[in-house]
Amino acid sequence: MNDLLLGKLRDLKLSGIIKSFDLRVEEAIKNNFSYQEFFEILINDEVSNRRINSNQKRTSKARFPWHKTLEEYNFSYQPSINKRFIYNLATCEFVRKKENVAFIGPPGTGKTHLAIAIGLKAVALGYRVLFTTANEMLEDLYISRADNSYQQKLKNYVNVDLLIIDELGLRKFNQSSVDDLYEIISKRYERGAIIITTNKVFEEWPRIFYDPVLATAILDRFVHHCHFVVIKGESYRMKQREGAIKALTDDSKNESNQLDNDN
Repeated sequence: MNDLLLGKLRDLKLSGIIKSFDLRVEEAIKNNFSYQEFFEILINDEVSNRRINSNQKRTSKARFPWHKTLEEYNFSYQPSINKRFIYNLATCEFVRKKENVAFIGPPGTGKTHLAIAIGLKAVALGYRVLFTTANEMLEDLYISRADNSYQQKLKNYVNVDLLIIDELGLRKFNQSSVDDLYEIISKRYERGAIIITTNKVFEEWPRIFYDPVLATAILDRFVHHCHFVVIKGESYRMKQREGAIKALTDDSKNESNQLDNDN
């Protein structure tokens, strides 16, 4: 590729074609491609490159704390979960319909993993996603009042296609936090999908919210179009820790027995 052509491609922001041009020229000569076939291949390269870049940008903006996929989730360890139902959620039809999902279960049972995995599927399908913990989101909105950026911050949580709120219920809320959560839930009602992970069943929500009236209003809007996933299994992290402790104990016993045998 000569410098003049390279400059024009850069001006047109055709980075996908720039990346593959030399390789495609060699391929076209080797396989005797027609001009149309060669042109179609270059256009496909550009489209593919833009799709990848767009996906990477959406993933970055989603602010996932980890990269967790459905394929990595150990469904055999949590038999209470309907695997087919989870994969149906992963089609993100609920996002298109602007519905909600609630993952309810004890800590360590994989609620966050499943929420992130579905969020990644949504990103891959072209949806705008934002991941946050309940405390981070409400703290962000509380601080924003000091510099008059509240409305803009609120839009950040309202305007995405899918908002994932992790760890709802770990701490009790004050009046300001409940007000802000109500604003987000009410503004997204039937206008944007939400995933919430929580270790509290809905009957417990009024006790963690400062205002029982607003708690009822929040629940009413959230559960109206909601898919529920209740996980009743044990903590995967605790199971791993127990396994590690057992392994250390067994090693210690083996070393002790070996010393006794040596003596």
